[in-house]
Amino acid sequence: MTTHAPQAAHSVTLPVSLDEAVAALAAMPAAVPVAGGTDLMAAVNKGELRPAGLVGLGRISEIRGWHYQDGHALLGAGLTHARMGRPDFAALIPALASAARAAGPPQIRNAGTLGGNIASAAPTGDALPVLAALEADLVIAGPGGARREIPVSHLLAGREMLGPAELIGQVRVPLLHAPQVFLKATGRTGPGRATASVAVVLDPARRGVRCAVGAIATMPLRPLEAERWIASLIDWDGERALTPEALSAFGDYVAAACIPDPEPAPAAGADGDTGAGTGAVAGAAAEQPALSPAVLHLRRTVAALARRALGRALS
Repeated sequence: MTTHAPQAAHSVTLPVSLDEAVAALAAMPAAVPVAGGTDLMAAVNKGELRPAGLVGLGRISEIRGWHYQDGHALLGAGLTHARMGRPDFAALIPALASAARAAGPPQIRNAGTLGGNIASAAPTGDALPVLAALEADLVIAGPGGARREIPVSHLLAGREMLGPAELIGQVRVPLLHAPQVFLKATGRTGPGRATASVAVVLDPARRGVRCAVGAIATMPLRPLEAERWIASLIDWDGERALTPEALSAFGDYVAAACIPDPEPAPAAGADGDTGAGTGAVAGAAAEQPALSPAVLHLRRTVAALARRALGRALS
C-alpha cells in the first residue's frame, strides 16, 4: 500500500531571526510562512493549498515574547494563545488573555499564534475584535531590515496589505491600565468558533469607551456613535456606574449599528411616472423589509454581549 501527498512542500527553511525569515521569503516568493500552522495545515489537508516551500517561524525567539516601550506592550507575533492566556499576561492585557483562552481546544491554543490569527484574518478570530478595540498597530518586517507600522484595522479592512517578503513581527498595544472585557457566543457548549463576539475597552485618560464586534462580518466592526454616546453618560470622575436601562440601550445601539435594518424598497411610482392610476401608489410609503429570524437572533446576541461586556468593565 502506498500513499501520495501532493500537498507536501518541496522545501522547509527554519530561520532563527525575523530578518532571516524575511530573506528566505524573498529568495523563494512561492514559500509560505508558518508558525502554529492551525489554519495552514487545515487548508493543506483539504487540498486547498499546495505550498512550494515553508518558512518555519517557530525558532525565532524575538517574536515569542513581549517587552514594554513608551507606554505600550510590543507583543511578538509568535506568542501562542496558551501563553497569552496565563495570569501574568492577563494582568497586562485582560481582554486579549480572555480571547486567547477562548480560542479553542488545548491543541489549538498551544499551537495557534497571535500573528497567525491576524494574518489569516478569519472573521471568527477571537483576538481580532480585541485588537481593534485597543487600536493596536502592527510592526511589519521587510527586506533589508526595514520596519514599518500600520494600524491592525487597516490590514483587516484591506486598506493596507503585507508586501512581498513581509512578515508581522510585533503587535504594539497601548497599556491603558483600565478595565477591558472580551465575550463571545458560540453555537455549542464549550470552546468553539464564535457566532458573535464583543470587546469593550475603557480609556479613562481620554474619557472614552471603545467597542468592537467580531465574527458577524469580514472584519471587526466599531460602532463609533454608540461609543461616543455611552462615554458621554459615564461619570469619569466618580463611580462610573450606569443604570440597567443605559446598559441595555447601549447594547441595542451597538447591535443596530452593526446589524442595521435592511433598506426599504423604493415606493412604486417613485421614478416620476405620472400615468393614470399611479398617483396613489406613488405617494404610498415604502414597506420596510423584515429581518429574518436568524438575523434577529444574531442582533439580540450582539446586544446582550455588548451590554454584559460594558457592565463588567464598569463594575
